Amino acid sequence: MSYLGVEASLTGRRWVGPGVEQERQAEALAQQSNLPRGLCQVLARLGVEAPEVAGYLAPTLRDLLPDPRSLRDMETAATRVLAAVNRRERIAVFADYDVDGGTSAALLLDWLHQLGLGATLYIPDRIDEGYGPNEPAMEKLASGHDLIICVDCGTLSHGPIAAAKGADVVVLDHHLGGETLPDCVAVVNPNRQDEDGALAHLCAAAVVFLMLVECGRQMREAGQRGPDLMAMLDLVALATVADVAPLKGVNRALVRQGLAVMARRARPGLVALSDVARLDTAPSSYHLGYVLGPRVNAGGRIGQADIGARLLASRDRHESEALAARLDQLNTERREVEEAVRAAALAQAEARGLDAPLVWAAGEGWHPGVVGIVASRLKELTNRPAVVIGLDGDEGKGSGRSVSGVDLGASIQRLAADGLLLKGGGHKMAAGLTVARDGLEAAMERLSELLAKQGAGQGGAADLKLDGLLMPGAANIELCEQMEQAGPFGAGAPAPRFAMPDVQVGFAKQVGSGHLKVSFGDGLGAKIDAICFGAFDGPLGQALCDHRGRRFHVAGRLEINEWNGRRSVQMRLEDAAPAEG
Repeated sequence: MSYLGVEASLTGRRWVGPGVEQERQAEALAQQSNLPRGLCQVLARLGVEAPEVAGYLAPTLRDLLPDPRSLRDMETAATRVLAAVNRRERIAVFADYDVDGGTSAALLLDWLHQLGLGATLYIPDRIDEGYGPNEPAMEKLASGHDLIICVDCGTLSHGPIAAAKGADVVVLDHHLGGETLPDCVAVVNPNRQDEDGALAHLCAAAVVFLMLVECGRQMREAGQRGPDLMAMLDLVALATVADVAPLKGVNRALVRQGLAVMARRARPGLVALSDVARLDTAPSSYHLGYVLGPRVNAGGRIGQADIGARLLASRDRHESEALAARLDQLNTERREVEEAVRAAALAQAEARGLDAPLVWAAGEGWHPGVVGIVASRLKELTNRPAVVIGLDGDEGKGSGRSVSGVDLGASIQRLAADGLLLKGGGHKMAAGLTVARDGLEAAMERLSELLAKQGAGQGGAADLKLDGLLMPGAANIELCEQMEQAGPFGAGAPAPRFAMPDVQVGFAKQVGSGHLKVSFGDGLGAKIDAICFGAFDGPLGQALCDHRGRRFHVAGRLEINEWNGRRSVQMRLEDAAPAEG
């Protein structure tokens, strides 16, 4: 049943509100906690029980950080890394080319630097080498190093790791493991098949951080003092959000604390990146995912793969500024390439149909560095898992993105095991694959079947999920600040979204390039300003500008707007529908 009777809004979406049980839970929370009903609606949606409220609103690593030794091979991995440090061995760090890989590498490089040891950074070229360790690279690294640490990769790299003769290898990863593990010193991975899955939501940087915690424990037991790990949480927070790890459990504490560390502007690389991105407010999870993350990723997507990791590990202001400027330029170029592929992929997917369990597209020469972003766009548009593939010669290389509750990585891995893919792997929300051109249709058909068994395609593609009703007069700064305490928001914990029913349009005008500035009132004196980006890309902006006195139901997210030293509440408007009667 639609919320407020909105079956088709101005943007064509059906509004879906909280269920009866969620409403009952919200009411109980409000009565027991004396917190605002709007906040309780959000907490109820997140599954927070009354006794858990205080701890949930103030997550701490003291309460939530797991014992690193709860992960298999952790103690062994930390012992081997510390032995390399104490013996001043030659260390190489082999990392993936995305944000999680770059931050994981930067964590290790920073930690080693503080202990007076350098390390070789190796990040493979996305196009020439592809994802993960390869035999030529590992052979070369092994010839000049005693220890190779693979971060955000390596769990399925049996052959390449076997090729690293003469060097020890430690793997710190989070991608889904196979039935067997590579023969190396340690494979620390919460998604190994012999793990219980309790920490499956960790990104690779969080796994690296836990290993550094274990190293710190062993150093203290030996009477040694290690680096300040809390100061490194800015990198862990960036990776957690950018890699779309669900913001639950310890991930919430890692991101919350990491944002506080980042706000101190102590890391030259992140300071330079924030400045080039014109980030002039305290960082939030939004900034990590949509402002900083894409720029760190840009080098690995269409430029030099190691720029992002080098920036994050840099201690020199001038070097950081130069690297940040290069990444910003690459990000602009990435947007142009992405838009061309997005338009072609969307047209192809629409022709194939957007209501299947899987939305996919494949095109000749599509840049492998942007197919993952385009898959994410298709997923957001359709509320379905999406795969986008760039074809080159006899093969296609692609990336997929999933929706909550549908494990894409496991299905991709199943296809690879069944011989329908040349290579494939990943985790629940994202995966990569290589497929033979002549096997493309069969592979996608089978993938669609596997995803359908997990429930993909059952939700409405155009549903707009709402936490409840909120009147303009109740939208104040205090409520916004309390809402922020329920964060950080992101994957697995969407930001609060409310409907304001039956409001009047005060003024509405187009600003900037297709954006809408508008105000709404309840007719009793309470008003709220709103901004809607891209409103004139569809019918929403024009309909509100031409309101002619009609009343509307409006939906969006609350935020605090800071301008010239003044703070006020505004709505980030997402949708509207005419109010009947």
